[in-house]
Amino acid sequence: MLGPPYNHTMEHPATFFLVGIPGLQSSHPWLAILLSAMYTVALLGNTLIVTVIWVDSTLQEPVYCFLCVLAVEDIVMASSVVPKMVSTFCSGGSSISFNGCFTQMYFVHAATAVETGLLLAMAFDRYVAICKPLHYKRILTPQVMLGMCVTIAIRAVIFMTPLSWMLSHLPFCGSHVVPHSYCEHIAVAKLACADPKPSSLYSLICSFIIVGSDVAFIAASYILILRAVFALSSRNAQLKALSTCGSHVGVMALYYLPGMGSIYVAWVGQDVVPLHTQVLLADLYLVIPPTLNPIIYGMRTKQMRERMWSLIMRCLFDYSYWDSRTQNLFRP
Repeated sequence: MLGPPYNHTMEHPATFFLVGIPGLQSSHPWLAILLSAMYTVALLGNTLIVTVIWVDSTLQEPVYCFLCVLAVEDIVMASSVVPKMVSTFCSGGSSISFNGCFTQMYFVHAATAVETGLLLAMAFDRYVAICKPLHYKRILTPQVMLGMCVTIAIRAVIFMTPLSWMLSHLPFCGSHVVPHSYCEHIAVAKLACADPKPSSLYSLICSFIIVGSDVAFIAASYILILRAVFALSSRNAQLKALSTCGSHVGVMALYYLPGMGSIYVAWVGQDVVPLHTQVLLADLYLVIPPTLNPIIYGMRTKQMRERMWSLIMRCLFDYSYWDSRTQNLFRP
């Protein structure tokens, strides 16, 4: 006989309870201080990058436009999880509403999908700049860049909306305690009374399609870049061309390596790796890239470094600069 259908309305809890990092409760105050410092650096650094690119007319090349979008995405990524993490660590655990939990989960998934797409777009930018330098501005027009950014955002929405819908419609009739510091997909899915495998399988397939295809195209771009670079006769020209890719490679390493480690531990090493290590890896995966991305681009890119330092000096000592910028913005 068929049992009665699940009443999703009645079996949705009003709140979930986030416990932080199980087994490391004694370290929560120190983790809260560390995360607060990293979040501050992420906000200031990425805001500074967006401001510099926005106010400086010499930084309107495609690579800086993609960097600006990446900085905005990093702010969204960090802001969607870190404030709640800090609250959880400070109070020894905190509650989050049902809708708030799945909203946070949606933003985390969408932001990660957008970031990998932006890394692909930046790899394509480096490919065009090195392999087809004479056609750089003709290929990467403002319309093309806008289309790429819109496509990346639409892809994230299309892939991640069904996942959030599937998870939010599972019945949660048991424990509402999430052994995590944010609403991580697998941790929440395990609390469901129904089988969460369909949503978990969908998540794995989406990750494989999105990240797998992006990594494949990025690898193809860099193979073509290396072929073009090593075809140059001058060693100085080779080093100069490769140096323009250094920041992008560093950002990719920050994003993909911790991400692959976190996914591997979550899917394969659950019985081997302690739970607190799994949660800590997942937390750092979301916090480290937004914190270090502006430092990497600010320190390694000479033009960005000079413009950022110049803007900081003007903010501190030249108020007339901002008066002129404001007048220019509102001048008809």
